[in-house]
Amino acid sequence: MATHDENSPLNAYLLRNPDRLQARIDEVLCRKCGCESLYENSPCDRVKSSSVMLLLGMQPAQNAGLPEVCFILNKRSMSVRQGGDLCCPGGTANSRLDPLIARLLTLPGSPLTRWNHWHTLRQCLPGEARLVSRLLATGLRESWEEMRLNPFFTRFLGPLPSQCLLLFRRVIHPMVAWVSWQRHFITSWEVERIVMLPIRELLKPEHYVRYRLEVPPHMQWRFNGKPDDFPCFRFVQGKHVELLWGVTFRIVTLLLELVFEFTVPKLTSLTVVTGRIDDSYVLGPNDYGGRR
Repeated sequence: MATHDENSPLNAYLLRNPDRLQARIDEVLCRKCGCESLYENSPCDRVKSSSVMLLLGMQPAQNAGLPEVCFILNKRSMSVRQGGDLCCPGGTANSRLDPLIARLLTLPGSPLTRWNHWHTLRQCLPGEARLVSRLLATGLRESWEEMRLNPFFTRFLGPLPSQCLLLFRRVIHPMVAWVSWQRHFITSWEVERIVMLPIRELLKPEHYVRYRLEVPPHMQWRFNGKPDDFPCFRFVQGKHVELLWGVTFRIVTLLLELVFEFTVPKLTSLTVVTGRIDDSYVLGPNDYGGRR
């Protein structure tokens, strides 16, 4: 597959027309990512699962420029595991709340019932429909808790194939949604700040690097041995340097591949940047501090 950058006619058109972009995402996810993709995770059998929201929306014009279509991500605070990482809002299911929220999502006017494919899915594949409603309920609840995402300002566009998170032995179910009207978010203690990554920048190969992690020997079993280098998106925003890697990188770039036909540059061609993880990254600062 050829790499299509932000200057290709199709991509330029989509980035200028948010309504058409939403329609294309909806079409692509329906065609290529049917609900069967939620079950295809043999490497992640019998592990915990989480639901996350891959959010897109418009960033207001900056420095007299034009509004930008962006991914809306959380930067995790240093008080939680994986501190400093960019991630999608989300988490594990709440066995009491999420079934109730899932029922509410089946009522008229909800993000789920406004999804173009909901009624067909519910009639033809009721089991998959129940699963989607539960996963979306978890993702929306967690997004409210982490960043006060208003569910009534979101348009659900469909599920992406689930992803296996190697380091924490977990399967992630991404739910794609478009955020309309909401411009301000209130973060919880788990989130340092909200980060808007412009899709236009993500389609530029020069922003990709080769991320080389330094991992203590006693932690290498989590990677099934010494970790390989990882593809990574590196972007400078003012005084901040953002690194997108790991499972969130895979989720974001999978959508870019499906919608924009963008291919991440080959790892061997990329500049190396280094990083380090330790016990506090995996266990969280409080748990790690209690063990020292």
